[in-house]
Amino acid sequence: MPPPPSPLPERISAVAALDDPARRALYELVTQGAQPIGRDAAAAALGLSRSTAAFHLDRLAEAGLLAVEFRRLSGKTGPGSGRPAKLYSRAPGELSVSLPARHYDLAGELMAAAIGESSASGEPVLEALARVASQAGRAIGAASGDLGSALEANGFEPQEQGDGGIVLGNCPFHRLAQAHTAVVCSLNYQLLCGVAEGVGDARHTIIADPDAGECCVRAVPVADSPSIDTQESYS
Repeated sequence: MPPPPSPLPERISAVAALDDPARRALYELVTQGAQPIGRDAAAAALGLSRSTAAFHLDRLAEAGLLAVEFRRLSGKTGPGSGRPAKLYSRAPGELSVSLPARHYDLAGELMAAAIGESSASGEPVLEALARVASQAGRAIGAASGDLGSALEANGFEPQEQGDGGIVLGNCPFHRLAQAHTAVVCSLNYQLLCGVAEGVGDARHTIIADPDAGECCVRAVPVADSPSIDTQESYS
């Protein structure tokens, strides 16, 4: 399962850091290079002063777009070898911002894991997908404080109802769900059942409801939970 995305304000700030033309040029220079680059080399390559290059490179590092290391370029060590140079390279990981939130990477990870396990064991792939999605949901829930915060952090935009239920204002798998409704909505249902279980929520039951909000799943108060199999809509 991919790591949870950083908070939206941090991702927006990182993208906004590239709005400055000089900063964007430095980012492209660093990321296109085969080796980490220092301030002097970056400044010379783009015709900038060393102080300007240093300012923008450090701003990109602060935004999480570049990684920093210190190394003596001469290869010498010990007294008289000089101070280590500050070198910049592309930061590990990925950065994306989508509004509203979309998490196609999560769907892809779950589907790939299910296909791999199905191929290895012979388990029907849809059964494997249901199991993998439920496991991922439990992991998400276990790392969260409550059901609402888990849903919010993962882009579902939970909207509490007067009866204590929760309707979801966004589907993080929207485009996939439009093209492959039964598969993706089943994945989503199992994922959110796992989230509720992982977070230890005893007040709600997750049910399939294609007409609720912008997502095919909602949470209803336990007292109002239907007695039928709530996954029937996606089987």
